[in-house]
Amino acid sequence: MGVMIKKPEHVAGSAVPAIMIGLFVAFGGVLFGYDTGTIGGILAMPYWRNTFSTGYINKKDGKLDVTSSQSSEIVSLLSAGTFFGALTAAPVADFFGRRLGMIASTVVFTVGVILQTAATAIPLFVAGRFFAGFGVGLISAIIPLYQSETAPKWIRGAVVGCYQLAITIGLLIAAIVDNGTKDRNDTGSYRIPIAVQFAWAIILVVGMLILPETPRYFIREGKNEQAARSLSRLRRLDVDHPALVEELAEIQANHEYEVSLGKSTYIDCFKGSIGKRLLTGCLLQALQQLTGVNFIFYYGTSFFTNSGISNSFIVTVITNVVNVCSTFPGLYLVEKWGRRPLLLFGAIGMFVCQMIIASVGTALPGSTVANKVLIAFVCVYIFFFASSWGPVAWVVTGELFPLKSRAKCLSMTTASNWLLNWAIAYSTPYMVNSGPGNANLQAKVFFVWGGFCLICAFFVWALIYETKGLSLEQVDELYGKCNKAWQSKGFRPTISFAEVQEVRGSVGGQGRHLSLADIEADVGRKRSVAGQGEYMEEKAYEV
Repeated sequence: MGVMIKKPEHVAGSAVPAIMIGLFVAFGGVLFGYDTGTIGGILAMPYWRNTFSTGYINKKDGKLDVTSSQSSEIVSLLSAGTFFGALTAAPVADFFGRRLGMIASTVVFTVGVILQTAATAIPLFVAGRFFAGFGVGLISAIIPLYQSETAPKWIRGAVVGCYQLAITIGLLIAAIVDNGTKDRNDTGSYRIPIAVQFAWAIILVVGMLILPETPRYFIREGKNEQAARSLSRLRRLDVDHPALVEELAEIQANHEYEVSLGKSTYIDCFKGSIGKRLLTGCLLQALQQLTGVNFIFYYGTSFFTNSGISNSFIVTVITNVVNVCSTFPGLYLVEKWGRRPLLLFGAIGMFVCQMIIASVGTALPGSTVANKVLIAFVCVYIFFFASSWGPVAWVVTGELFPLKSRAKCLSMTTASNWLLNWAIAYSTPYMVNSGPGNANLQAKVFFVWGGFCLICAFFVWALIYETKGLSLEQVDELYGKCNKAWQSKGFRPTISFAEVQEVRGSVGGQGRHLSLADIEADVGRKRSVAGQGEYMEEKAYEV
């Protein structure tokens, strides 16, 4: 196995257009990351605390602040909005298309940014958080969908993983901007970080006006000629090139096969193989949140301050730099190691780091040694997350589902991510802070996150299938023929869905009741007969 990720020699055309388009679309992750990352710093800004406080005095520094319940409301309302936005993404992406769906999502997001920028009190600020969250939720479900449907299979994992890279870049930019405006004694201290988001929205909308719709969406809508032109643009091949015709035929055959099995209602998403995949995707996204990473990015600044670290804003910038840099190894390893090994590696590494942080922080609270250990192992923990569960969770969920139900299932898996995101954002102040009604866990909260990281490892072993190198249509064959996740590494596709449709068509109405195993056996017999025929022709020619 070579070190570099190279395009297979037998693959025709160029992957550059599809990769560049996928990378640009990933820019939507900057909206996601920046919007979620900026709030932690804003909550700690002196001017913002004075402006939005309703009279509560923080006992730590004796200054005006918001209460734990108000902090929970402000942070978690974005996650509540994203939850409903993600659920709405399926009808939006299926009705308007993936491309126009992203444009509409950005418009909703912009409304939320306007409300937050104009706010001088909690109610309007919270309303803005909800609308911005609704837009981010829509975007967070549609972007991996668009990327998965356009990227070549041999580098799809790295392309979709760039969405997570963009999220980390957004988090880093938010930390830098917050650090630059935190000492301003006017509304610019919080309005500048919020208003910067207009730039991200404009860039994304202008780009999406130029980019093509996905060929798989056109196939779903029965627009085969437009699908051919879209795929031609992505692969840089003529519409009548044999390789393009073959890929398009396989996409169409797979869709026709899935449609022939029944309708694609929300109830159908919970049945059979699709239901198993939906459970896997929802648990994967939920566990990504339960690793505790957004505890660091939502409340890290406040937590580091309360732990006795003097310059908490700088520490937050450092953790975000680590987050960005550590995502790059993940983009490489997801195609070299595969999905399962990388997720296992990350889960075990995060578990060890969480246990060390929790143990030292509990044994030596507030000490210089404990603070150094806290910062060091938070950074190591972020490395393990950013190089594994950060990008790979989006990669796997983007690959799991058949075309007819892909938008619906992907919206539900993304919604499960945001549901847990909301739960953690809402509950964390009560779990960590001191005071009446709070658990005052402080560093002991890392025992909780560590426990979930251990669960992550068992989950990957039991339920995550290895999909590296498979087309989205071949993933359907994988789930149709491989019953156990730990046996999936040795899977090799043996039939195409064009052959499946040919066999089913040859037996008439009985075809829809044939299993993939039955069809594979029939295809094998036909190939054997064809091979014997070619052999006899060669012998006859020699004679």
